[in-house]
Amino acid sequence: MIPDYQTLMLPVLRSVADGPAEIGTVVERLAAEFPLTDEERNALLPSGKQRVIANKVHWAKTYLKQAGLVEPVGRGVFQITDRGRKALSAGLQRIDNNYLLQFPEFQAFKEKARQSHEGTSSASGLQSTTVDQDVDSPEDMLRRAHRRTTDELKAELIERIQKATPDFFERLIVRLLTKMGYGGTVENAGKAIGRAGDGGVDGLIDQDTLGLDRVYVQAKRYANGNNVGPGAISDFFGGLDRLRANKGVFVTTSDFSRDARDTAAQLSKRIVLIDGLGLADLMVRFSVGCQIEETFLLQRIDEDFFEEG
Repeated sequence: MIPDYQTLMLPVLRSVADGPAEIGTVVERLAAEFPLTDEERNALLPSGKQRVIANKVHWAKTYLKQAGLVEPVGRGVFQITDRGRKALSAGLQRIDNNYLLQFPEFQAFKEKARQSHEGTSSASGLQSTTVDQDVDSPEDMLRRAHRRTTDELKAELIERIQKATPDFFERLIVRLLTKMGYGGTVENAGKAIGRAGDGGVDGLIDQDTLGLDRVYVQAKRYANGNNVGPGAISDFFGGLDRLRANKGVFVTTSDFSRDARDTAAQLSKRIVLIDGLGLADLMVRFSVGCQIEETFLLQRIDEDFFEEG
């Protein structure tokens, strides 16, 4: 299990007890010390730009630096301070945010962060002698809040779709497919997709601009609990044969039974199953039925800039 950034604070401090170290070296040393599996070592943040363990080690080092326990001595290289050595000599079992709060520099750091978050200034200084013990870094908390908000959005999208009219459901499928690059224009895709009926829509849609390959699409607007069974998948497979289509996409606002998924996996033609959560995920990804309200840029120190002088 990848440790949280507060758990890493004491090991990071110990890693420079014998002299300066490069942050990348510390990451690898701690990955071996805990130890992490290959999968955990290589796990990436959602951005795909940094490993999770490296991100947490960086945050641990950042907080130690703000408290004056370590200090930078070159690009990506840091060392322990006299304050840091004193902390190690005390035989601590753990260093975390509450421990760091005893240092004025860290108090000032947390207060500035709080004021920035709230958008207000405080004339009375720090009001509490403790900080929350959330094991997540600020980046983790931001991502967690984003996931929670997105999950709530997806749930509402499915609820709205299930309450909408059949014609609306048809337009939704057309809009989503064209946003994903299928069917050319909305007009052409609309002609290819059949009229809504018996809770669903179906039709053939071009996979490429020239229409060299086509995909059979079926979508069922079912209520939660009314899952698609293996019989519907077999019927869909027969439809692919009749229409001479090699690929199919079956969309439902509910879910597929285990037997239905097994049936689709065993058939000779490629059939993609998209359940309600998958449909909502695609709608969010391609901004169909929702829109961007606010964008946050997550930035970090540019070490190269400060190395220039």
